[in-house]
Amino acid sequence: QVQLVESGGGLVQAGGSLRLSCVVSGRSDSPYSVGWFRQTPGKLREFVAAINEIGTKTEYSDSVQGRFTLSRDNAETPIYLQMDSLKPEDTAVYYCAASVGVLLTSLPTQYESWGQGTQVTVSS
Repeated sequence: QVQLVESGGGLVQAGGSLRLSCVVSGRSDSPYSVGWFRQTPGKLREFVAAINEIGTKTEYSDSVQGRFTLSRDNAETPIYLQMDSLKPEDTAVYYCAASVGVLLTSLPTQYESWGQGTQVTVSS
């Protein structure tokens, strides 16, 4: 099972940018994908984006499509979530998670391993 650690959160003004990182460690005997989710108090965890293990396929939610970019050079490097044109409604705790398999999924229940989360706050 892999372990994940997020970093890069912080406070930014609306219209600004942040880049989150997700470092994956440990061993996986099967291919896996990595997803980003976000959550605000009292709300369900929301899918943001996902990428396959080698960084060749990505999927985004409608709310971030065109503003966020997920990237990974290869299976040994961190996953980066570049967030541009940030809005106050992007404020949340952001989590990265790993899901065994090659298909990208937006369902939190399909992810077995989760990081501890990093806070992103966008001021208006």
